[in-house]
Amino acid sequence: MPLKDVLAALVVIVVWGANFVVIKFGVDEVPPMLLGALRFFFVAFPALFFVPRPRIPWRYVAGYGATICLGQFVFLFLAIYLGMPAGLASLVLQAQAFFTVAIAALVLHEAVRANHVLGIGLAIVGLVMLDMGAESTAVPWVGFVLTLLAALSWAAGNIVLKCAGQVRMLSMVVWGALLPPIPFLLLSAVFEGPDRIAASLLHLSWQTVAVVVYLSGIATLIGYVLWGRLLARHPVARVAPLSLLIPVVGLLCADWVLDEKLGMWQWLGGAVVLIGLAVNLFGARWWAALRHGAQQT
Repeated sequence: MPLKDVLAALVVIVVWGANFVVIKFGVDEVPPMLLGALRFFFVAFPALFFVPRPRIPWRYVAGYGATICLGQFVFLFLAIYLGMPAGLASLVLQAQAFFTVAIAALVLHEAVRANHVLGIGLAIVGLVMLDMGAESTAVPWVGFVLTLLAALSWAAGNIVLKCAGQVRMLSMVVWGALLPPIPFLLLSAVFEGPDRIAASLLHLSWQTVAVVVYLSGIATLIGYVLWGRLLARHPVARVAPLSLLIPVVGLLCADWVLDEKLGMWQWLGGAVVLIGLAVNLFGARWWAALRHGAQQT
């Protein structure tokens, strides 16, 4: 991989890893559903006037907007707002890899291999360990479940993208962002109230503005564009494993910035989840290499 692509990958890993800390700052200042509306409004506008719409049926664009944009971040923003630690959220959200395998097997009838089953099993054990023996960082049950639902929404969006075929990711991100703002605003009006919406918008702080700029411009537009280019230039098997570093950055940022200290069981659980992700990604290749080595000896 050329140096410029290595640097692009590192930018995405750091940007997406730090994203969870930024979300925490955002929901401390603005109600979570209103924050979601602001994020995706500024992803779509004014970019859609300059970015051509994806050349695929609208149902795929709407499906992407409903799952990866709306569903994922309704649950994730609410989870962090309700006390889910930002660092652990970055890790638990990676359960999307296992949900993607399961949905692909059910909907697309793709084969589920032994390494997928083993990886899912390890991840489940790790996720259970995350909620055990907390020291100063408690893991609320509701936030934990909401983060898993966010991962499930992300996984459903992965299947939508797979069914859509070849598509320019920048176009998909921008035009898919047209759908979420109105549902987010409706949810905000119902659960957060018009008075709170008005007060938040009339008293926007520089921190809130910076959060929205980061979430919409950096994490969404720049992050997805760079990631899409990496996937287009290199084999998926070479690019996808880099996502394992995102929760590492997320945990470190939460520790440094938010002082989220994890207990022994949580560190062990996180390690087991990462091992499960690695087995899910590389297990078949490792097994083939072992068999090849055994045959040569």
